[in-house]
Amino acid sequence: MTDWAAFAGFTGLVLAVLLSFAHFSRGVPHAEGTGSDAPAAPHDSESDPAQNARVATPDDPVSPPVERDGPHEPADSDTVSLASFSVDSTDASPRPESPTLAGDDGADDADSDVTAGSESESESDRATPPGVTAAPVSAVSERSASADDLPPHLLLANVALSQAFLGGFLGLGAWYAGVPAAALGLSVTDLPAKLALGVGLGLALYGANRVGSTVSERFGIAPDEAVRESLTPRTTAGWVFLFAVALPLIAGFEELLFRGALVGAVAAGFDVSPWLMAAVSSAAFGAGHGAQGRLGIVVTGLLGFVLAAAFVLTGSLLVVVVAHYLVNALEFAGHELFGW
Repeated sequence: MTDWAAFAGFTGLVLAVLLSFAHFSRGVPHAEGTGSDAPAAPHDSESDPAQNARVATPDDPVSPPVERDGPHEPADSDTVSLASFSVDSTDASPRPESPTLAGDDGADDADSDVTAGSESESESDRATPPGVTAAPVSAVSERSASADDLPPHLLLANVALSQAFLGGFLGLGAWYAGVPAAALGLSVTDLPAKLALGVGLGLALYGANRVGSTVSERFGIAPDEAVRESLTPRTTAGWVFLFAVALPLIAGFEELLFRGALVGAVAAGFDVSPWLMAAVSSAAFGAGHGAQGRLGIVVTGLLGFVLAAAFVLTGSLLVVVVAHYLVNALEFAGHELFGW
């Protein structure tokens, strides 16, 4: 007797863990350089009225521009950038300011103030490149930097181990609940035909994905490549591990969860329309790829629905696993060989 409720509990737990991973992995840098929720960079002092408060005081509201004589040069953008850093940094304690005076005496005072400010901020000069406005480090950028510090082979190993663990847990749940193999799309009949169908579907999906990426780039909507670039191997052994271990585990686990369990088993055990579950599982599939940004969520959601439709029509998990694997493998190979 199949315990469909128990298997639904296993499936829900695995899905919750996977979506949690997707949520926390949003710290991976996106095309803009940080996560999509990164705060905007502060404006420089020329466009920010709060910064200009250091140049003019209420005692002299109509003070003309100060002209400097002698060897002194006007403060350039580097000095302005360092002033922005002193205001935005955590040390926001006020410093005594000399009132701005018109004429040569005021200019000399202003020069001395600029010189004193430069000396007191010598450490910031060494930390900030010329012409770059320093900004406070956000929590998102800290998470991004830590993700970038990991080499590709460690990231791949982490992904492979997590997918293998979750897939094994889901398989254990199917065994414990007594779920029939047919409900998950597992069958050994007509293997050559299913393999050929999976290869054709994978090639078609990859081609459609390439066309869609090209069209979106023409409209200024660039796909987020940060996740794939962070996983791209740098050695021959890394490429072998990617194609022979990591990508098969990813395709097998995700298809078992999103198509075999959420579509096949739920439809068979709870008398629910498989097309309804195809839509639900595709939305969850897109949400599970949140590290790829909003566009990545939409694209993977559409890809997931096509795979779910193929699963419903063929009743075979092998077809969608092969197609899923080919799409991922061709993405890596196409970018490395042809720069796509």
